Amino acid sequence: MTTPDLQEAASAIELAAAVIRKATAKLAETSSVDADQVLAYDLAHAAAAIETARSMLDYGAKGELEGQLTCVFVADAVADLGAKLWGRESTWNCEPNALDGAREFVSIWRDPTRLADLAFNDGPRHLDQEFELAQDTFRRFGADVIAPHAEHIHRHNTDIPEEIISGLADMGVFGLSIPEEYGGFATGGESDYYGMVIATEELSRASLGAGGSLITRPEILARALEAGGTEEQKQTWLPKLAMGEIMAAVAVTEPDFGSDVAGVKVTAVPGTGPDGAAGWLINGVKTWCTFAGRADVLMLLARTNPDRSLGHRGLSVLIVPKERGEGHGFVEVQAGGGKLEARPIDTIGYRGMHSYEIAFDNFFVPAENLIGGTEGQGRGFYYQMAGFENGRLQTAARAVGVMQAAYEAAKDYAENRVVFGQPIAEYQLTRAKLTRMAAIIQASRQFSYSVGRMMAKGEGKMEASMVKAYVCKAAEWVTREAMQIHGGMGYAEEYTVSRYFVDARVLSIFEGADETLCLKVIARTLVSNASA
Repeated sequence: MTTPDLQEAASAIELAAAVIRKATAKLAETSSVDADQVLAYDLAHAAAAIETARSMLDYGAKGELEGQLTCVFVADAVADLGAKLWGRESTWNCEPNALDGAREFVSIWRDPTRLADLAFNDGPRHLDQEFELAQDTFRRFGADVIAPHAEHIHRHNTDIPEEIISGLADMGVFGLSIPEEYGGFATGGESDYYGMVIATEELSRASLGAGGSLITRPEILARALEAGGTEEQKQTWLPKLAMGEIMAAVAVTEPDFGSDVAGVKVTAVPGTGPDGAAGWLINGVKTWCTFAGRADVLMLLARTNPDRSLGHRGLSVLIVPKERGEGHGFVEVQAGGGKLEARPIDTIGYRGMHSYEIAFDNFFVPAENLIGGTEGQGRGFYYQMAGFENGRLQTAARAVGVMQAAYEAAKDYAENRVVFGQPIAEYQLTRAKLTRMAAIIQASRQFSYSVGRMMAKGEGKMEASMVKAYVCKAAEWVTREAMQIHGGMGYAEEYTVSRYFVDARVLSIFEGADETLCLKVIARTLVSNASA
């Protein structure tokens, strides 16, 4: 096996980064992100892949296997960029030979024999002892409590058992992002992000819907309260969220407005409740409200200023208490006639959480539930985004967990399935696939750790979008190949790999659709930084 040369890997990364800078400079010069969407989208994904590769260099220095996996990933990332460039060099503002300096490195580390020799080696994570213990704890809970229910939940589209919710509450995971002074476990350092990423990955490995995504339920509301809530609101809601006493869902998306939240139509106007108390009357329809049935409160983004020309400056966030409902839909009628009615939206995967379309008809919310009080009016968009940035890192961790589960399933099946007289694990093609899967998973994991360190310093906003964009798209390939390794049985519901495949598909859609994330956040930030 060739000894990994991390200096060559770093040089290949720099050549790729230079190509990205030239394309970015072109977009900055012409201010054409919206006009050149194909270039901007490809550029965003290429930049995300190269930053993922860069994050692997430190990992690669920790050992021979780590270095080999790093070189495999870097070679793949540079080759993918080369495929985007070929025949479009002028579009990318670069020369046809821009990546020639990396050609030999890519040739060495994409060699099929070398990839096959590396199969069944996914590398250590290099976590501190504290986090190794946390990983083991969450993995055991996932295996012992979540996994036995995961397939039943998925196949029958059932609700998440209370056993899972109460068990996670007892473990304190709902308080991972809530400060200690409000009953949570967050101290404001790197450990907060590491703990969240590790817990999310391990629980997602057992089930995306019933595990990894469940523990993120308090996240966006908690961050919104931390960003703009009054002290009384923080004291009231954060301890309940941290202990799992109440569960939250988010009501932001509308039938006509997905990622473009500035166009929100749902209104909240001053009104009175059945007892004459002052508050807000909610009217309109929200959609894709995940977990809204089981949730005790909804974090609602609504228009409190009727002047639509204000865009997102006319939006506020309200905490909407509700009764618990079931996955088949629910209706709640208030004493004064206000009504909330939810219709379930069936999905091909990501089951257990359940998503809904919710119609509000003069549904009353107390005045004290407007986040930030009077000063919070018109600031809802900013409070919501405070939660979404961290949510993107969590989504990447969810993707890593799903990929890891799919990879392990593929390895196990390959070792036991005999075709043409030998286990398919002995075939070069299978082995090369498994090596590439392992490199992608480890790179995704290490980039997630890196972004967590940045966010702990108040940095990494663009990188949080990058890790979400890269890792979630990668999860589609990894789970697809895991399914393919299973052959016909990969298409059978009796094998869990089919669940991993359909679950992975949602990851590039929620928490910021891939196209919107690439065009509106990553590409625009790259251009803005280049213009500064």
